[in-house]
Amino acid sequence: MRRAADLYPGEAKTDARDSYVLADTARTRPEHLTWIEPTDDLLTALQLACGRDEDLAHDYTRTANRLRDLLSAICPPLEALLGPRLGHPAVRALLMRYPTPTAMRTAGPTRLGHLINRHAPKAGKRLTDELTAALAAQTLTTTAEHHAAGIITELAADLDTITTRRARLAADIQEIFSRHPLAPILTSLPGIGIRLGARILTEIGDITRFPTSGHLAAYAGIAPVTRQSGTSLRSETRSRRGNHRLKNAFFLAAFCSLNHPPSRAYYDRKRASGKRHNAAIICLARRRLDVLHAMLTTSTPYSS
Repeated sequence: MRRAADLYPGEAKTDARDSYVLADTARTRPEHLTWIEPTDDLLTALQLACGRDEDLAHDYTRTANRLRDLLSAICPPLEALLGPRLGHPAVRALLMRYPTPTAMRTAGPTRLGHLINRHAPKAGKRLTDELTAALAAQTLTTTAEHHAAGIITELAADLDTITTRRARLAADIQEIFSRHPLAPILTSLPGIGIRLGARILTEIGDITRFPTSGHLAAYAGIAPVTRQSGTSLRSETRSRRGNHRLKNAFFLAAFCSLNHPPSRAYYDRKRASGKRHNAAIICLARRRLDVLHAMLTTSTPYSS
């Protein structure tokens, strides 16, 4: 509506002017308005849970990046070893107990091994040996190590808390999603699990909002758009608009479906035609979107 207000003269921002813009836009351009229909209780609860899960995912990424930055500043070999494994509880417990290379060297391989084995019995010895080698790779102690110790401990604890909250929330999402009548239909399509199915369902809502799969593809930003000016010959290009959350969900679902033989065959065919990996995945997502639209419209599970 702020863009619609730019079409009217004046720069004042008053309730009276806003009411006029709303009423006049609804009268003269009804096709540009999307009417919001009331949703059922299950979908509303699922939207709230998925929104909270997305917030926690952003918090996890931000905290993990900050933690890796600190580890890289005080000991790059340690960051190279532990940075990609922050999702493992053994690594988080290790950083909460021994946050710096000096603390780890003081503890010694035996204590480090006992701590790691409590959280990772199978990979404990291997991780301990790799940790010992990483600590031996750097003999220089930075001046910032002492000051970074407390921050690393707090960040590792924050990561552990966020992970616990996401695991608890995932159970809630699964419970709510499983009670929705469209859940079995969504998860019957290869590549769509609980999280992706819940995200797709919350972003689409009522499938009757989209008369055809083309409307849904345009809403998700998967359908190509025409860009032509003057003598330009390249008129079709990928869209940079649309619902990015829904687009990401379709992309991830298409990527996860590569173990499905029909999906893999279509992906390989697009790659053989000269498309790069991401472009081939988008093409696969567009094809699967047609199938999903038909499934939701007819309430029919996927059948290969």
